Amino acid sequence: MKPFVYYLFVLLSIVSCNRPKTENQAQRWSEDRANLWYQQQGWRVGCNFIPSTAINQLEMWQAETFDTSTIDRELGYAENIGFNTVRVYLHHLAWQIDHEGFKKRVDKYLAIADKHGIKTIFVIFDDCWNPKYKKGKQPEPKTGIHNSGWIRDPGDLLFLKPEIIDTLELYVKDILKTFKNDSRVLLWDLYNEPGNSGYGNASMPLLRKVFDWAREVNPSQPISSGVWNYNLKDLNDFQVNNSDIITYHNYENDSLHKKALDTLKLYKRPIICTEYMARTRGSLFSNILPLLKKENVGAINWGLVSGKTNTIYAWDTPIPDGSEPAVWFHDIFRPDGSPYKAEEVELIKSLSRP
Repeated sequence: MKPFVYYLFVLLSIVSCNRPKTENQAQRWSEDRANLWYQQQGWRVGCNFIPSTAINQLEMWQAETFDTSTIDRELGYAENIGFNTVRVYLHHLAWQIDHEGFKKRVDKYLAIADKHGIKTIFVIFDDCWNPKYKKGKQPEPKTGIHNSGWIRDPGDLLFLKPEIIDTLELYVKDILKTFKNDSRVLLWDLYNEPGNSGYGNASMPLLRKVFDWAREVNPSQPISSGVWNYNLKDLNDFQVNNSDIITYHNYENDSLHKKALDTLKLYKRPIICTEYMARTRGSLFSNILPLLKKENVGAINWGLVSGKTNTIYAWDTPIPDGSEPAVWFHDIFRPDGSPYKAEEVELIKSLSRP
């Protein structure tokens, strides 16, 4: 996702700022528990995933556009290059439309991913891209524009209709309770890039609440929210000091990426990079993936198959005629399964397989 600044070099205090435990609320995992869990997982490597036929989270999850054949085929591409993890965004509106149907579709998706030997990181809330959304048919992609139809959750609705917080609480607790002991779920990423889209610390109340709600449910899987912008100190402090494992985003070259990683290692917890790989910015499979494997840091790049999200185009470099960019920004495969760069696929295979 597009951050305010494109690298992470956190200068965070190492002191704990856990909030006091309340009735029926679990505590953050200890370092020992978090590290033991990570040792049991093996190296997690994969990508952020949305089927190429979906422009956004609603098109992925609404009943009329839930495309199991494409999900199955494209997760097969991921399996074939050794990916064992994908990160997938949910959306509260898809749940609100049809609670039980939505959960059945999530279960069906998990069954498909499991068939391919893939575990899932689910993302709950998101501050990136379009602030408004509606149910039903989703917009067509804007020609040559990166993520033209991606939507925030809950976006501006939280500020226009604050009472939505009650619905959001029901949603979060229902999803977590339903899948809290599901071994197909690797991790709950509670809030993607809080503070993005100009929200800043206005995202803090929801960030605090979603952690509280998750602790009340106490899933067997760890919970986290990834740091992504070193300027958002209050949000960063809360995220790293309340997450069971450390997650982060970094779209810079290997030198800057390593500096950010060295800082995060001071927390002595497992680390997963949940977004990287932007070719025109110097974040490549060739320089970042070997680094992350060497450091035993989970590696989840942005994008799998070129599709309606238009993420082969760079964040701020639209191509008005929709022609293919000389260098793809994200993504690995064309819809037919042929790789954008065969040498990248061979490198991924060489590193992802034991």
